[in-house]
Amino acid sequence: MDLSLYQISPVAFSLGPFIVRWYALAYLAGFLIGWRYCLRLATRHGDDRPNKDDIDDFLTWAVIGVILGGRLGYVLFYQLEYYMSDPIQIPQLWKGGMSFHGGFFGVLCALFLYSKRHKIHIFKLSDIVCAAAPIGLFFGRIANFINGELYGIPSKLPWAVRFPNGGISLRHPSQIYEALLEGVLLFVILFILSRSPKVKTGVVSGVFLLGYGLFRALVEFVREPDSQLGLIGGFISMGQILCLPMIIGGLFIVWWTQWKSDAKQS
Repeated sequence: MDLSLYQISPVAFSLGPFIVRWYALAYLAGFLIGWRYCLRLATRHGDDRPNKDDIDDFLTWAVIGVILGGRLGYVLFYQLEYYMSDPIQIPQLWKGGMSFHGGFFGVLCALFLYSKRHKIHIFKLSDIVCAAAPIGLFFGRIANFINGELYGIPSKLPWAVRFPNGGISLRHPSQIYEALLEGVLLFVILFILSRSPKVKTGVVSGVFLLGYGLFRALVEFVREPDSQLGLIGGFISMGQILCLPMIIGGLFIVWWTQWKSDAKQS
C-alpha cells in the first residue's frame, strides 16, 4: 500500500440523511468494550466493593464526564477565543473537537462524586476504570487517524503519510504512535499490574497517569502543534504542559501508596 496516497472516509456508513462517522463508533466501542472489561475486573474483588452493579451505575457518570469534560477542555485549552466569538458551536460535537485532558478531568470529578455518594474507596474504583481506559484511547486515536486529524510533523520515514489536510508533506502518523503507546502498551502494563496480588490499591491509577503523561509527552515531539497555539515559549506544546500534572500526580500516587503500605508494616 502506498501510504502517501492513503485516505479513509470519516463516514462509516449512511442511511439517507442519517450519517454515522467512525469517530462516533470509536467512542461507542471504547465505552462498551471498556465497560465489559471493567465488569470482568470487578469480579476479581469478590465481596469487596466496587461490584458489578457499581460498574453498571458508574458507566453513565463516566460517559457524561468524558463528553462534557472533553468538550469543555477543548474549548478552554485550545480554542477559547474562537468559541467565545460563536458560543452556539460549543455543543456541536459532531464537528469534532475533544480534549483528552478535559475528558480525564470530567471522569475524575465523576469518580470523586460517585465514590463519595456510594461510600466506595476512590482508588478501588479508579484502579478498575484506569485499567480499562487504554481501550478507549486506542479506538479514539484510530478514529483520529481515519479523520486525518492530529497528524505529525513532516517525515521521510517509510511509513509517513500524506494527510488530506496536511499539505503536500509526508508526515508522522502520530495518531498510530499514540494508539500503540497509550492504547496497546499501556493496556498491557496495567493488565499485568491489575492481576498481581502484590500491587497495592491505587498503584494502577498512578501508573496510568504516569504512563499516559509520558507517552503523550513523547509523541508530542513528532506531532504537529495546534495551528492556533503553536509551541508555547517556542519549545513546549499545550499537550505537554497538560501532561506534566499527570506525570507528577502519577509519581506521587505510586509513592504515596507504597509509603502508606510500608508505614503499616513498620
